[in-house]
Amino acid sequence: MKVIASSLRKGNVVEMEGRLYVVLTASNFHPGKGTPTTSVDMRRISDGTKVSERWRTTEMVEKATVDEREYDFLYEDGEGFHFMDPISYDQVVVTEDILGANKAYLQEGMRCYVKTFDGVPIAMEVPQKITVEILETEPVTKGQTASSSYKPAVVQNGLRVMVPPHIGPGVRIVINTDDDSYVERAKD
Repeated sequence: MKVIASSLRKGNVVEMEGRLYVVLTASNFHPGKGTPTTSVDMRRISDGTKVSERWRTTEMVEKATVDEREYDFLYEDGEGFHFMDPISYDQVVVTEDILGANKAYLQEGMRCYVKTFDGVPIAMEVPQKITVEILETEPVTKGQTASSSYKPAVVQNGLRVMVPPHIGPGVRIVINTDDDSYVERAKD
């Protein structure tokens, strides 16, 4: 099915020249003058080769027809990462190279989208927002205002994110998995 290039997101599967590619990063660029473009970094599923493409944001791109289902993350072992279909209880094993950067976001019981082609997992999408706990942050520097500055923090999954000065260790926050940015303080 054809979609406009600007709608591509991390984890989507694109078909070009008869081959399948999984989107690793997608960013839209809108210059003051000229045509807006979408830059996409992709990994070829057949051999793992990374490819970069740039399209006009209104250009149509062939999104591959793959089986996309919700799965719950169970556990990780030497074989890979195990997911279970919450309806049929079928299990599927996803390898680390298919997970890529999404590995850091996995939490036990998390609902993810696993994409399969001919019964073989080829890509995975995590939720766009996840809740994590802050392990450590830098102390607040006197004179910093909440509106103008952020400080680095390390969260439970090892990622470094920038948070407002009033956020300290032990606080649960919501982060955006597309760019590891702080969204808000968790409401739980």
